[in-house]
Amino acid sequence: MKKTLSYPKKKRSFTFVTFSVLSVFCLLAASWGYIFIAENASFFGLFTEENYLFAKKFLSSLAGIGDNDPAFTNKESWIHALKLTYETLQMSVMAAGFATVTALLTVIPADRNVADGTLTLSKRWYRWILFWIIRGIYVFSRAIPELVWAMVIVFILKPGILPGALALALHNFGILGKLFAEIIEDIDMKPIRNLASSGASNAQILFYGVIPAVMPKFLTYILYRWEVIMRTSIIVGFVGAGGLGQQFKLSMSFFNYTDITLILICYLILVAIADAISEGFRRAAR
Repeated sequence: MKKTLSYPKKKRSFTFVTFSVLSVFCLLAASWGYIFIAENASFFGLFTEENYLFAKKFLSSLAGIGDNDPAFTNKESWIHALKLTYETLQMSVMAAGFATVTALLTVIPADRNVADGTLTLSKRWYRWILFWIIRGIYVFSRAIPELVWAMVIVFILKPGILPGALALALHNFGILGKLFAEIIEDIDMKPIRNLASSGASNAQILFYGVIPAVMPKFLTYILYRWEVIMRTSIIVGFVGAGGLGQQFKLSMSFFNYTDITLILICYLILVAIADAISEGFRRAAR
């Protein structure tokens, strides 16, 4: 009789992914259990007659029901709203430009493969100092939300789109800088070594080896952050940074609900245009 070989069964190891999934389920169960048991909250308590009447009144006001002259049917209101939309677009473009330029100017010393000499094929003692300083600036910049930056800058400068642009730029500068540095750190080193072995200088390695390889990814991240800036611009306007956000806060304060509807319409149009432009540039970069 032929003997059949039996192989020992492999034991399944408790991987990090399994631990993460179990941890997420445990946290969800604990949080919802605390909400429903400890806080005695009820999901069906949202669907009360009082809440229904409030929601009906609010939505009717947004639709202009009972209003003799809704803002979204008024020519002057549209002109004013489109002017604010253009200011919001200006703010987002300025913010993306400021953040991109400053990130590009500081990204080379913030790369780990530049600090340890892997990319430049030469070591300098001061590069690690620059690396930690600039990375610390990146962390500080992106750790503070745009709204906090806007409150500080508006307190120093007068209200307008410039404080809003600076606030958005300061926050996104740290994000773009970190993303750019990670792209350069993951670059293929073969072209760099070929250029270095041919006698190319550090500047030539940068312009002929690094920039052509990373620029498509840079452009993708720049456009993505510009879309995020566009959506966040309405928030910084709440503290006097201009644009649609400032008018949105004023309309909410004076209960001008049809003005709110008009602002939301302009904001949705602006975001749709930004998405279309960003997608077109991304396709061209590919």
